[in-house]
Amino acid sequence: MESDHVDEILSQWNRERPDVDVSGMAVIGRLTRLSKVIQNRLNTVFAEHDLEFWEFDVLATLMRNGSDQQLTPGQLLKSMMLTSGAMTNRIDRLEKRGYVDRVRGRQVLVTLTAKGLAKAEGALVDHAANELSLIQSLDDTQRAQLIELLTILQHAIMSETDLGPADP
Repeated sequence: MESDHVDEILSQWNRERPDVDVSGMAVIGRLTRLSKVIQNRLNTVFAEHDLEFWEFDVLATLMRNGSDQQLTPGQLLKSMMLTSGAMTNRIDRLEKRGYVDRVRGRQVLVTLTAKGLAKAEGALVDHAANELSLIQSLDDTQRAQLIELLTILQHAIMSETDLGPADP
């Protein structure tokens, strides 16, 4: 395997500060760099569908919820780990675009509209293909190993922070 930018940084730190264990940078540095590249690639596909990442996230959450495609704002909030103010703002913006409706009754339900469903379905296929293209260099065994390792890391980090459990 050829060396990369993170290897160069580690080498520099090991030369300049051999007393400091910088081995965590080998993982976190790569995750950070990958996160930026991945987010840019995802945003590019969403932009092709006139969506922002967060818009697709809300629409997809409603879409995958089943045939009624509706959730309370609290359920959406829990699944997206946002503040209630941020969730209200997002629902307002999606409602203005005609992608969701608020159905008021005993409790408020956020419902995916036909326009919102069409928008989410249109983006979903391209989004899934984009994600597969990002991991195409890994075979099935490597993907399974990476999933397992990232899941372990995610659970460990999330349990140590105030973000709550890894699977809200």
